[in-house]
Amino acid sequence: MPFYTYKTTVKGKTVEGEVEADDEKNAIALLKQQNIKVNKVKKKREGASLWESMNKKPIKGRDIVIFTRQFSTMVDAGLPLVQCLDILGKQSDNPTFGDITLNVKSNIEVGGNLSDSMRRHPEVFDTLFCNMVEAGEAGGILDVILRRLADYIEKAELLKKKVKSAMVYPGVIVTVAVGVVAFLMVFVIPSFATMFSGGGAELPGPTQIVMDVSDLFREKWMYMIGTVFGLFFLTKKIYATERGNIEIDRFALKVPVVGILIRKVSVAKFTRTLGTLISSGVPLIEAMDICARTSGNKIVEFAILNTINAIKEGETIAAPLGREGVFPPMVIQMIDVGESAGALDSMLVKIADFYDEEVDTAVEALTSLMEPMLMVFLGAIVGFIVVAMYLPIFKMGETI
Repeated sequence: MPFYTYKTTVKGKTVEGEVEADDEKNAIALLKQQNIKVNKVKKKREGASLWESMNKKPIKGRDIVIFTRQFSTMVDAGLPLVQCLDILGKQSDNPTFGDITLNVKSNIEVGGNLSDSMRRHPEVFDTLFCNMVEAGEAGGILDVILRRLADYIEKAELLKKKVKSAMVYPGVIVTVAVGVVAFLMVFVIPSFATMFSGGGAELPGPTQIVMDVSDLFREKWMYMIGTVFGLFFLTKKIYATERGNIEIDRFALKVPVVGILIRKVSVAKFTRTLGTLISSGVPLIEAMDICARTSGNKIVEFAILNTINAIKEGETIAAPLGREGVFPPMVIQMIDVGESAGALDSMLVKIADFYDEEVDTAVEALTSLMEPMLMVFLGAIVGFIVVAMYLPIFKMGETI
């Protein structure tokens, strides 16, 4: 349903807000049910202009962490929610995030609760964030929940950085390799081609291959770039389909070294998310459903969803999760112990901490393994080109 914006007066101040409804009449009727008097509502524009999109500052994890920590401190100090959000919105270093915070404040001023107001901005406050805030509101422990959320987001962002850092070095080496090969093919090989063309003899196979590739780089570079982009968009389109997404995610888990890293990241993310949600009072089934939707891998998602169905039929978490074969046996055993001892949330956090260290180890192993492999790969390509260029010279020497 579309959103409608409105203006009303609260304690002598003009307040703006939003309401979700089928049309203008329903929007006004809904506002009247909440004792909000308005004469006119306006349909919210669905898309921003190009200029607005270009000037919109992206919201990063760090912005959300700072907001959540400061919000927790203010709530713990006894400040009213509206005052907290007003201060946070006006002092935010990110204008886009500041506007969203003030919009949340406006919705609370006209009778909405905090979690529902945040749900209007899913691009900033995801399902996990909103559900935990809702649990905090219901239990009267909003400051504690916000503190836990800040810890969770910080650790989740740290996990992302670890994985990204593992990809930087290979990316740099591959870029250098492509640049070196392109330089040789465009500027160096043609001079050899001119020299060999006057000999009249048939070129050796490797030399002819290098010459053909050089011609491709110089004369058909547009086709090469088009092919690369075509393959990229084709892969993206396949991944966007349900079947393609499943097959690519399944393949990713089976790739040597990389698959182990993906599995460990999935375990760390699942256990930390579930532990944080359960300790915050979110019901188990709802917490598991959030974990499934935020897993980032379809195979892991299906494993969690199948576990949810088994839990609804009366099983524990550990048994059906173990049958899926996605998580390591040690994780299943620790979850089983946590369930038996009635301390599942703390056990899940311990597993997450352990697997955070495992991710560090896996990233170091991946980097140390890929470094020599990429150097050998780059050396082999350059070596092949050099040998291919000298083969005709050696052949001419033998003939003489």
